[in-house]
Amino acid sequence: MDSGSMLMLDSQPDRDKLLKSFIFIQTEVLSHSRTLVPYPLISDSEAVDFAFMFAVVAVKEAVDFAFMFAVVAVKALIITLINADKTMVEDSGRNNVLVDTQSTEEWLLSAQELVPIALEKAKEVKGFQGRWKMIISKLEQIPSRLSDLSSHPCFAKNTLCKEQLQGVSTTLNEAIELAELCVKEKYEGKLRMQSDLDALIGKLDLNLRDCGLLIKTGVLGEVTLPPSSVSSSSEPEALTHSNIRELLARLQIGHLEAKHRALDNLVELMKEDENNVLAVLGRSNIAALVQLLTATSPRIREKTVTVICSLAESGSCENWLVSEGVLAPLIRLVESGSAVGKEKATISLQRLSMSIETARSIVGHGGVRPLIEICQTGDSVSQAAAACTLNNISAVPEVRQNLADDGIIKVMINLLDCGILLGSKEYAAECLQNLTSTNETLRRTVVSEGGIRSLLFYLDGPLPQESAVGALRNLIGSASIDVSVSLGVLPRLVHVLKSGSLGAQQAAASAICLLCSSAEMKKLVCEAGCVPLLVKMLEAKSNGAREVAAQAISSLVTLSQNRREVKKDDKSVPSLVQLLDPSPQNNAKKYAVSCLGSLSSSKKCKKLMISYGAIGYLKKLTEMEVPGAKKLLERLERGLDASDRIVISLDRIRSDLIVGATIYGVNHSHTE
Repeated sequence: MDSGSMLMLDSQPDRDKLLKSFIFIQTEVLSHSRTLVPYPLISDSEAVDFAFMFAVVAVKEAVDFAFMFAVVAVKALIITLINADKTMVEDSGRNNVLVDTQSTEEWLLSAQELVPIALEKAKEVKGFQGRWKMIISKLEQIPSRLSDLSSHPCFAKNTLCKEQLQGVSTTLNEAIELAELCVKEKYEGKLRMQSDLDALIGKLDLNLRDCGLLIKTGVLGEVTLPPSSVSSSSEPEALTHSNIRELLARLQIGHLEAKHRALDNLVELMKEDENNVLAVLGRSNIAALVQLLTATSPRIREKTVTVICSLAESGSCENWLVSEGVLAPLIRLVESGSAVGKEKATISLQRLSMSIETARSIVGHGGVRPLIEICQTGDSVSQAAAACTLNNISAVPEVRQNLADDGIIKVMINLLDCGILLGSKEYAAECLQNLTSTNETLRRTVVSEGGIRSLLFYLDGPLPQESAVGALRNLIGSASIDVSVSLGVLPRLVHVLKSGSLGAQQAAASAICLLCSSAEMKKLVCEAGCVPLLVKMLEAKSNGAREVAAQAISSLVTLSQNRREVKKDDKSVPSLVQLLDPSPQNNAKKYAVSCLGSLSSSKKCKKLMISYGAIGYLKKLTEMEVPGAKKLLERLERGLDASDRIVISLDRIRSDLIVGATIYGVNHSHTE
C-alpha cells in the first residue's frame, strides 16, 4: 500500500480519526505478541524501525497472510502521521511569524472584536445550558479586563501584555468554534463536548486571572526596553530589575509550559545573580512560588523547590516563606518527591527550622516521620540535612516527647554508628544531648537502646565533639557505675580532656563530677590520669571551664591518695589561689576554697598558698561569707612565722601603692 494513497489529513479531527485507526491496528498486531511495544512518534527513522518491529513480530507470530497486510497498513499509517506532524509544525511556524508581526494594539483590537461574536454565538446554543451559562458569564467579564490592561501607561511596551492578549484571542476563537459545533450539533458525543467545554471554562478562568495579575503584580509598571536602548550608566541595573520582575510575574501568569521556562530561567538567575533577585523579590512572588510547590507536574515542583531552597539558604525571606504556607508542601515533597525534590525540600526545612516557632510548626504539620525516614534511607546530603532539622526541632523542650514517640532515639543512635557524613553523626549526637538534657524517661530509653556504647565509639575519633560528651554526661546518672566502667567511659573522658575542644573538655570535667559519687569511683578517676588534665584546665580562658575543673578536683581531693596526686603538680596550688579572686564573674572561688582547704594540712602547700597571696583573697571572701573561707584563713594565719608575716606586709604595702598610684593617676588626669 502506497502512503500517498492514504487519507489526506486536512484537519485535526481527521488526524484524530487516523490515530484511532492506527491504535486499533496496533492493538490487533500486539494481541499476537507477548511483548507490548510503545508508540514512539519521534523521528522518521524511529518510526520506520517501529514499523519493522511490527513486521518481525508478524513473521514470528502471524497465523495467516491477512495479518501481514495489517503490518503493512501500520507502516503506511506511521509514515502518513509523520508527514502530518511535519505539516502541522510548518503551519505552526508560519503562524508564529504572523503572531510576531502583530503589535500589542492590534491584538487588543482583535480580542475586542471577538468578544461580541463569541457572546452572540454562545447565546444561540440550546444544549449544555449550565456550562454555556457559565461560559457567557466569563465572556462578559473580558471587556473590563481588557480595558484595565489597555488603560495602563506601559500597556504597549510590555511583552506580557501582548502574550496575554494572544492567549485571550485564542480562547475566544475556541469559544466561537465550540459554539458553532453545539448549534449545529456536529460534535463527537456529549461526553467529549462536555470535556471540551470544561476545558474552555478553565482557559477563560486562566485568562481572567492572568489579566488581573498583570495589574496586581505591578509588572506593567516595569517598562521592558530592548538592550540596544540601554545606556552605559545606571540603566543596566534598572533593566536587570525590570527583567527579573517580568520573570517573576511569569511564575503566576500563563500555562504550565510557560511556567516551566520561567522557573528554568529563575534557577539559573539565582545561581548567577542571587542578590539582584532578592532585591526585587516581593511577598506576592513568594506566594506564587509556594503555590507552584503543589503543581501537578513533578518537574514544576522540582524546579520550584530548587528556587525555594536557594531563598531559604539566603536567610532573607524565611518569615515570608513560612507565613505563605511553605511548610506543608515541603514536607509532602520530603515524603514523596523525586530524589532532587526530597533533597532540596529537606535542606529548606533545615534552614527554616532554626526558628523555634517554625520548628514547632514542622512537628504540627507531621514533618517528623518523613524526616526520620530520610535519615534512614536518604543519600548523604539529604540524610545530613534531615538530621540537622530534627536536631533543631529537638531544641524545643515541649516537642521532645513527640520526637521520641516517632522513634527518633533509635534512628539517632543508628546515625551515630552508620551515618554517611561526619556532619550527620554530629547532628545525631547533639540531638541526643537535647533529648536527654532534662527528661529522665528519655535518658533511660537512650541507655536501653545502647546509646552510651554508640557515643563512646563516636568519641574515639581524633577530634571528640562537645555534643557527644554532653550527651554522655547527661546519661551517666541513668546508668549504673558498673556499666560505665565496663563500657570504658573513663578512658574516653581522658581522651577528651587531652584532645577535645575547650567546650568538650568542660563537658568531660562535668561528667567526671557526676561520676565521683563514691570513693571507689574517685579512686578510678585518679588512676585513669584525670588529675593532671584537670589541673591544667584551671588555667583555661573560659570561666566555666575553670569552674568545673575546680569542682571536679574539690570532689577528688577528699581521698588522701588523690590529694597526693594533686600536690605532685607544681601548678595546682598557684592556679587554685588565683581562683580565689573575689570578682563576681569568678564562680570557681567556692570550689577553690574547698580544694585549698583539703590541701592545707600540708606545710608545703600552706607556704605556697601564703606566698601566692591567698590570705588577702581569703579576707575578702570571708567578708563575702564564702563557705570555708574563714576557716581556711584562720588555718593559714595560725601557721605564719616571722618571715611569712614580713612577706604578707610587703605584699599589702605593694598592693596599697598600686591602688594609690591608680587613684592619683585618675585624679591627676581629671584635674588637668
